[in-house]
Amino acid sequence: MPTRPDAVNRTSLLALMLVLLVFAGAGCGPPPGPQPTSAAAAIVAVTETAAAALQPTWTRPAAPPPANTPVHSLVVTPRPTRTPLVLPPTETRTRVATATITPTETTTPAPGPIASVEPPPGEPNLLPNPSFEEGWYHPYGIDELQVPNRWALEWLEGANHLDPDPWNAWVRPEVRILSPEFLPAAEHSLFIWEGQQTLKVFKGAGAISFNLQTSVYLEPGGYLFVVHVFPDLVDAYGDNGQKVWAPDPLSGEVALIVAGEQQPWQLPRFGQKNRFTHLFVTENAGLVQLGVAVRGRWAITNNGWFLDDWALYPVPPDSG
Repeated sequence: MPTRPDAVNRTSLLALMLVLLVFAGAGCGPPPGPQPTSAAAAIVAVTETAAAALQPTWTRPAAPPPANTPVHSLVVTPRPTRTPLVLPPTETRTRVATATITPTETTTPAPGPIASVEPPPGEPNLLPNPSFEEGWYHPYGIDELQVPNRWALEWLEGANHLDPDPWNAWVRPEVRILSPEFLPAAEHSLFIWEGQQTLKVFKGAGAISFNLQTSVYLEPGGYLFVVHVFPDLVDAYGDNGQKVWAPDPLSGEVALIVAGEQQPWQLPRFGQKNRFTHLFVTENAGLVQLGVAVRGRWAITNNGWFLDDWALYPVPPDSG
């Protein structure tokens, strides 16, 4: 019976496999050295061998920058030093007195005839707010100054040429408009002479020089200016609170200001009401500046001045 082709093929394949097994058993044994003890170890060995055979991946070299490309680098700029803010100097709130003061000036007593002049009966008082009853304001926002409306306060601060002792340097006064509620009952008639208020200008232990002025429109003619002042100049207080008045008459001085010109200094009597008058004539119609300059040249215990009941009266041509 003839042999089938598929059987021949199977026979040939089996013979080839036997030959391979013979060669493998005769000279193809395992290589010398330690053998892997497990399938996992075999896999690790094969992996390490393969990794060692791999070549490094090729990296494209960096292309040089174009010739015109700017090179940027980080530059740390130090922070500029802060310049302190320099403020302009604070406005000086001192007002220089109208009068020109010189070291050689002298004080003259009030002339007797002037003090006896009386206002003509029935003439109106031309001064604005003459008894300081019409309100007040704080000049320059200074709370310590209550200046009567329609009046202006001026004062000196700094070196006192009348006494170079620094203790007696001029200082800013305090100003109050006082009603009876702010005064002991025994002092109502002592300091309030007209209306319901009085003006007090003072400074404890301080030398002061100030003036109080206003402007009035006047027609040509004669006029009488009248001022009342109480110098409350206390050198010390007794055991029972009694005031000891300043012993030196130069401790307090008063000068009237008429038509913008300061008249000679006068010496008032301390601890009582003083009356000062001045007759003058205006030749042209217009504003006329009137007021009073006051100074206490030494820093006594209380440098106080009460002012009230001022007036300006027209004087007929046949008067005086």
